[in-house]
Amino acid sequence: MPNTVMSPSWKPISGALGAMILGSLVTGAVMTVPGFMRNDPGAQDVVATQSAAVAGPVGQASPLPGQNLGAAQDLSTAFRNVANLMRPSVVSINTKATQIIRGQRVPPGLPPGFEQFFNLPEGQPQRREESGMGSGVIVRSDGYILTNNHVVEGADELEVEFSDGKKAPGRIIGTDPQTDLAVVKVDRTDLKAASLGNSDAIQVGDWVVAIGSPFGLDQTVTAGIISGKNRIRGIIGDGAGFEDFLQTDAAINPGNSGGPLVNLRGELVGINTAIMSRSGSSAGIGFAIPVSLAAPVLNSIIENGTVRRGFLGASLGPVNEETIEGYQLKAKRGVLIESVLEGMPADQAGIQPGDVVVAIDGRPMRTHAQMRNYVASRPPGAQMQLELDRDGKPLQVRVDLKERTEEVMAQFGSGEVMGAELVPVTPATAQKYGYRNLESGLIITGIKDNSIAERDGLEVGDVIQTAGGLPLTSARQLEVILDEYKRQNQPCRVTIRRGNQMLLMVVRE
Repeated sequence: MPNTVMSPSWKPISGALGAMILGSLVTGAVMTVPGFMRNDPGAQDVVATQSAAVAGPVGQASPLPGQNLGAAQDLSTAFRNVANLMRPSVVSINTKATQIIRGQRVPPGLPPGFEQFFNLPEGQPQRREESGMGSGVIVRSDGYILTNNHVVEGADELEVEFSDGKKAPGRIIGTDPQTDLAVVKVDRTDLKAASLGNSDAIQVGDWVVAIGSPFGLDQTVTAGIISGKNRIRGIIGDGAGFEDFLQTDAAINPGNSGGPLVNLRGELVGINTAIMSRSGSSAGIGFAIPVSLAAPVLNSIIENGTVRRGFLGASLGPVNEETIEGYQLKAKRGVLIESVLEGMPADQAGIQPGDVVVAIDGRPMRTHAQMRNYVASRPPGAQMQLELDRDGKPLQVRVDLKERTEEVMAQFGSGEVMGAELVPVTPATAQKYGYRNLESGLIITGIKDNSIAERDGLEVGDVIQTAGGLPLTSARQLEVILDEYKRQNQPCRVTIRRGNQMLLMVVRE
């Protein structure tokens, strides 16, 4: 397993270049994953038509006997044309953030490390400035720029540098940590916007070009191919984000994050985001957010200042040997409906557990991650046509989506364990029961008579925060943990918060 090169919470990481090279410290933004560092068909006809109009340089040496450089020169011309077309749409984003650090005031003469044994007063707060660098791509001529969330996250100041050397202050219009995307705005109206391509149509093996500011070297162009599609690595939002990466071997390094990945038509097909690396530099495995995932986020942020997503109200699973046997499915491919929330769009449309979604709006559905991303990319109120397989019979239903919110998502984590009705902690549920600064846990909303919960003295409003040392986010998670301890014939330690009190309970079933 490769070593992990990661900055906490997908923060920008720093890379120092020698004084003889740049003479300054350059901080580049890229993103990491476990072992990772977080950072089109028909192209041939473009190459042919572009190269036909370009004459070779005067006095060019003839190829060696038997060599035919025509194809290589055509490809070189295509790369040159894409670079010239795209560079005006690519920017460098420089960030500044100020941190306030409060340290202990250590008496003179106290040996280092001994301050931990004394209750020392706080010293004067120290201000520390941090700088970062990433890339971005202009998506509207009136100053809208698409980049990565991790490039601008936590920044107090943004400076955008354009291909002509001009600079302008930028402001964050909106961010979406669940896709690691952000939209920045500058006050200019004369910008050249990139054209959005079709990332769904691009194929493994197609040529692509990455442009950005690796290690502060702005307007750097690298080329490679699409090495893979539909990659899901669990690197965004601690694995809870929306992922459908394009994989490329085009060189991506710290500072490339947020920059464009384009096809040989000069169309934007992805936003460079992450690399897999042992060293922190390109190892030939890079990941880009496809435009099909980025475009709805971009439009929603520009229109609403935030991202609004569609909500189906059904939990999804794979169609594989296990589920085919367990559910006795007739369909051999698609997405399994595992459960349906009462009163939500799937339920209202008549969708049932055990149904298999074969296609949505004419698009074949192959994985539950693909379906989850597609539903979330639709706005609230949108209609979708679902093609289902129910016990081998085809069925079509129309679904009117609601809005995906923390409150409705929390219903997937609700349930009953030990006779206690549980709901996950959200800002709304925490406020309802008088709690502040709760990030995880399960709030008890009801207790059955003669249950384990009643026997052990649990009360409505208690928060079950951990079980077996693990933070809890769903009733199902708690149930699985307790079952495992029961299987091992071991008691399980459960921590409870009741108002300002922390309680310990040992569960033996």
